[in-house]
Amino acid sequence: ALWSRWRPPAGMPQTGEQGTVEIPATASGFHARSAGIYLPPAARTSDPPPLPVVVMLMGQPGNPDPAPIGKVLDAYAQHNRGLAPIVVVADQLGPAMPDTGCVDSAHYGKVYTYLTEDVPAFIRSHLNVIRDHRFWAIAGYSNGGQCAISIGSKRPDLFRSIIDVSGEEFPGSSNPAMALHDLFANSQSSYDAAKPLAILAGKQLSTTPAVFTACVDDPHYYSVARRVSTAAKAAGMNVTLAALPTGGHGVRALLDGLHAAFAVIYPVIDLSRPGEPARDG
Repeated sequence: ALWSRWRPPAGMPQTGEQGTVEIPATASGFHARSAGIYLPPAARTSDPPPLPVVVMLMGQPGNPDPAPIGKVLDAYAQHNRGLAPIVVVADQLGPAMPDTGCVDSAHYGKVYTYLTEDVPAFIRSHLNVIRDHRFWAIAGYSNGGQCAISIGSKRPDLFRSIIDVSGEEFPGSSNPAMALHDLFANSQSSYDAAKPLAILAGKQLSTTPAVFTACVDDPHYYSVARRVSTAAKAAGMNVTLAALPTGGHGVRALLDGLHAAFAVIYPVIDLSRPGEPARDG
């Protein structure tokens, strides 16, 4: 196991490296902005080990900024011998930042295809990651949280672990009428089928760990987290619901949610001792 055999070499950097990468939209043609990337300390050594990978999706409007998740993972790396996942913060919105729902649509393009084909293809060909998808996770905040649970539920072969931080309940939840028109060509049945509660219904996903977080002082999103996590548990997922006392629906909710989530996910993706929460401080 990586957590037990890895010995950090002398001179390993104390923090990770953040930057941007261009991901070709070969299969989708989606016009995405540059993706953010985070390489943990272990990845910055002369002989780095293949590492787990997380695809992170931010909120809307918002940018594919690796700084928040990089800050959280630097804290975990400090207490886990430099080990953290490689992170690609993919852009599910595009330059105008509409709510694409992370679905393929005629109006905004093939976003689902971009996230499930183009982004993984780039990761496999350009990054030193573990190829076994048991060690791949998809994470998201707010708009990206809905995308994470939807994509993770549809593609457990691609993303085995799911992190949903203060996620929206369904695509286009802030303006369902617009979403019905723009994303689903006025097909209510297609819209309903794309909602996480519908995706999860009847599934058996017993090998998927899923962490949901939301702040109690953000009652709408906390209620959403409770509903969707209940559906995920009914679908057989190994569910953790972290009720954060304060933080609203902003940067503190994002940071505290990621801290809580990675305590659960670290041992799952082989970065800390199994059977107990990971330490970040």
